[in-house]
Amino acid sequence: MKNVECLLSGIKVVERKGAVVTEVSGVESDSRQVKKDNLFVAVRGASVDGHDFIGQAIAQGAVVVVCEEFPEKSEPQVLYVKVEDSAVAFGLLAAAWYGNPSKELVLVGVTGTNGKTTTATLLYEMFRLFGYKVGLLSTVCNYIDDIAVPATHTTPDPLHLHRLLREMVDAGCAYAFMEVSSHSAAQHRIAGLDFNGAIFTNLTRDHIDYHKTVEAYLKAKKSFFDGLPKGAFALTNIDDKSGLVMLQNTKAEKHTYSLRTLADFRVRIIESRIDGMTLEINGKEVEVMFVGKFNAYNLLAVYGAACLLGQEPEEVLRKMSLLVPVAGRFQTLHSSKGYTAIVDYAHTPDALNNVLSSIRDVLGNRGHIITVVGAGGNRDKGKRPMMAREAVNLSDRVILTSDNPRFENPNDILNDMLEGLDAEQRRKTLAIVDRREAIRAATQFAQPGDVVLIAGKGHEDYQEIEGVKHHFDDKEEFNNNCEIERVCCIICFNTLNLHSIFRELDCFPTYLSGLGSLLFWLCLLLPLSAGVLSISCKFCKSESSCVISGWKDKCPRKARLRWVGLSLLSLY
Repeated sequence: MKNVECLLSGIKVVERKGAVVTEVSGVESDSRQVKKDNLFVAVRGASVDGHDFIGQAIAQGAVVVVCEEFPEKSEPQVLYVKVEDSAVAFGLLAAAWYGNPSKELVLVGVTGTNGKTTTATLLYEMFRLFGYKVGLLSTVCNYIDDIAVPATHTTPDPLHLHRLLREMVDAGCAYAFMEVSSHSAAQHRIAGLDFNGAIFTNLTRDHIDYHKTVEAYLKAKKSFFDGLPKGAFALTNIDDKSGLVMLQNTKAEKHTYSLRTLADFRVRIIESRIDGMTLEINGKEVEVMFVGKFNAYNLLAVYGAACLLGQEPEEVLRKMSLLVPVAGRFQTLHSSKGYTAIVDYAHTPDALNNVLSSIRDVLGNRGHIITVVGAGGNRDKGKRPMMAREAVNLSDRVILTSDNPRFENPNDILNDMLEGLDAEQRRKTLAIVDRREAIRAATQFAQPGDVVLIAGKGHEDYQEIEGVKHHFDDKEEFNNNCEIERVCCIICFNTLNLHSIFRELDCFPTYLSGLGSLLFWLCLLLPLSAGVLSISCKFCKSESSCVISGWKDKCPRKARLRWVGLSLLSLY
C-alpha cells in the first residue's frame, strides 16, 4: 500500500472530489487488470477511451480515479482526481509507484526512424564490456544486465517501463539505454522518466498510418528532445535535414555527429568489405564488424554518446572493435553454394535504400543482388510502391512477398507495391505471396558471388496473419534451404564417387550396362530428383506470374530439370 498524497504530489491536479482515500494497493490503466483498492487512470487511447471504463474499474475495486473529465455518476466511496492530461499523469504515477527508478540510473534514449535498435543495443553491449551492469529496453528484447525479458513494444507502457527500470536498479545496473518510439513520445509513455541523454539518428517516412503527416511524426520525435533537462546531453545527426530541428528548443547540452560536415564527432569510411569496415573516427582508425554507411552513422552515435558519458575515446574505440551486429540488422549468412544472404529489418524506403546501397558498394559488379521484400498490412500504404521502387532500382532481381499481412489480403498488399513499378521494372520482378516460397526461390536463383537480401522482418520469429502470430524466422528459412543444398551436393558427390570406384576397380557389373545402367543411376538419384522436383513443382504451382514478369527462361523448375539431366549425363 502507498500513500495517495505522495503519489499525487508530482501531478498538476485541476480538481478533486469524492471520498477521502489515504492509501492504494496499486496503479492501473487497464480496467480489466484493476484489483481491490487500486488507483485507476482513465487514459484516452488511439482507439479506446479509458473514461468509458471508469464504472468497470470501480466495480472491480478501484477507490481512486484519475481522469480528464468527471463521470456523470459518482460513487461515494471513490476519490475522483481531475487532471489536464491523464496520459502524462499515468507516467508520473507509474514513476512514483516504483520510486522514480530512472533517477537512480544513467538513462539514455535513442529516437529516429532507423538505427534505434542498433544504437541502443551497441551502447548496452559496449558498457557491459566496460564492466558495468547495464539495462536495455529495445524492440528485439529487453535486458536486465544479462537477463533477457521478452519485448512486446519498442517502448513499453509506463507501468511496465518503470517496473523494468526498478528491476534494473535492484539488480545493480548503473546505466540503461532505451529506444524511444514516436508512438511513446506522442502518447506520453515516457512521462516521468529522467533522461541523462538523447540521441537522434534520422527521420524518414514511417508510421504515417498513426501520425497522419510527416510533420506530426517529426513533432513527436522533437517532443522527446524538448523535454530533456538542463544537465542532459542532446546528440543529433546533422547530416539529416531534421537533425538541427531536434535541438531548437531543448535545454540539454547540444552535440552533433556527421559523415559529411564539421561536427563534434566525425567519421570517414576508409574501406568496406562484406564482413566489416575500416573507419576513421575523430582522426583515429578502427576496424569494425559492421557494413554500410548507415552503420557508420550508428557507430558514430555510439562513440559520441560513450564519450559524453565520460568514457575515454581510445578505450571506446577498442571496445567498438569487439562489437558484433545486432540480430536481424544486416546479419550475414553464408551458403555452401558460394553466395551470401543478408537478413535485415529494413521496412521503410529509406532503410531499404541504405541496406541495398551498402551491399552494392561492397559487391560492385562482382555479383548480382536478389532482394526479397514485402510490406506490412494495416500500416502506411503510401510507402508500399516506394519500397518496391527502391528494391527494383538497386537490385538485379526482386521478389515481392508477404511481410506481416495482419488483417489485409496479402495479394492486395503486393498489388499496392507493384503499382509503383513501370513495365520495364516489372520484367525483373516476381510476386510470390508465400514468404517461405519467396525465400526458397531467391536461393534457387542465387549463384556464387551473389547476395540475397531478405528484408523487412529481421529479428522477428513470427508472421502475423489474421490476428494470429505463426512461427516464422527468415534466418531459419534460409538455413533450411542451405541444408537442402548441402544434402543435394552430398548425394550427387557420393553417387559420382561410387561410379568412379566401380570404374577404377574394373568391377562395374556387366548387367548394369546400357539400359540397365541407366535404370541403376535413376534409382540412386531418385531421392535427390524427387526432392528437387517436388520443391520446384510446389513453387511453380504457387505462382505463375514469372511468365508475365519476364522470368520464364530463369524458372527454377526448368533450371533444376536441366541440373538433374546434366547430373545423369555426367555419370557416363
